Amino acid sequence: MAQTNGNVAGYVSITPLLKRLSTLESAQKVEAEEIAAAIALVFTNSVSPVQFALLLWALHTTGQDHSPAVLAACAASMRGAAAQVNGKALHEVVKRKAKSEGAYHGGLCDIVGTGGDGHDTYNVSTTASIIASPVILMAKHGNNSSTSLSGSADLLQHAQPKAPVISATTETTLPQIYEKSNYAFLYAREWHPGMKYAATVRKEVPVRTIFNFLGPLANPVHDTGLVEARILGVARKDIGSNFAEALRLGGARKAFVVCGDENLDEFSCAGPTHCWWIHETDQTVVDEDGGEQKQVEITRLTMSPEDFDLPRHPLSEVHGGKGPAENAVILMKILRNELPEDHPVLTFVLINTACLITVSGVCEADESHMGPGDDGKVVKERGPGGLRWKEGLRRARWGITSGAALKQWEGFVEATNAIAAAK
Repeated sequence: MAQTNGNVAGYVSITPLLKRLSTLESAQKVEAEEIAAAIALVFTNSVSPVQFALLLWALHTTGQDHSPAVLAACAASMRGAAAQVNGKALHEVVKRKAKSEGAYHGGLCDIVGTGGDGHDTYNVSTTASIIASPVILMAKHGNNSSTSLSGSADLLQHAQPKAPVISATTETTLPQIYEKSNYAFLYAREWHPGMKYAATVRKEVPVRTIFNFLGPLANPVHDTGLVEARILGVARKDIGSNFAEALRLGGARKAFVVCGDENLDEFSCAGPTHCWWIHETDQTVVDEDGGEQKQVEITRLTMSPEDFDLPRHPLSEVHGGKGPAENAVILMKILRNELPEDHPVLTFVLINTACLITVSGVCEADESHMGPGDDGKVVKERGPGGLRWKEGLRRARWGITSGAALKQWEGFVEATNAIAAAK
């Protein structure tokens, strides 16, 4: 564990841990909780820059930075250091929304990627999160770009005619946001203030570090127990199972990890996508409190656009604009239903939206009452994993064609601007 002996300038020394992480053999014997305790020191600026850099390098070179147990434990440390929302107030507003339907219980949902895939595609996850919001409650976690042309926060900050004030969605205002909209964007820069102490060192370390993996696992409302479903995209097929297990260890009971065959951190519109489905089974296990709950397992699937009855498009056709301003124009065209039905970017967005909606469980309803423009004709056909992927697509399309997604977006924009103006 971290200790103060031999500390420098008031920092806590992690020398014993660094020594044990210095070789592959000894690193494999280090408990995940020990690494998580050292990572927690970063968020209070309690570890020296030199030792922090050595920790990042050691985790990278020993492969501990993508160990499922280490990822789960360090993500918990990151969430513990985040701004803490009033869980009671959030529970109350989510309960009032009463959006439960099918196997969806009305909880919050997220869709996020690790980034770093090098493809610079359009901001598909962020757009998908907005389109899904009339159907399921969204708590989209995101930040500015560190590797791509346009991060999720960059996109939203360039929206026209009026951009949301994403910094206004805080631990104190989040319940208020949900009174006005089914959509909320949790700006990582605001919710994880301790990350500022890591910024300089991260830039100096010449490899991708564990912090490039933790963001998607660190949704700050996860520990309220209200995050029901999520899609997590990874940029490497070889670590998909690691993230799936990290989610399971972190308490996720309904999630989908995806990696396009091109090492794309989204559900690919160009071909096969490798998927890891975290879901409950019919078997029960006894929990720590002696109660029974359904067992959670991970099922490996390979899917493609055809499973949604959608055509393939090469990634070269879904690069979006040259930056967040141009991507924001595309976002608004999608929300206003101004793109042709066969537009490659629209197809890309619809696949990922349909995936999230399906995984949420809402498509298990045998009746549909989404609102105006919904013909109620549920597509009951089942595909990989026994899920109704084409019904997910039907509901995703409705979010656009009915104007319902645009309405939720406008509610979020107005709510955040009103909060900012009242300060």
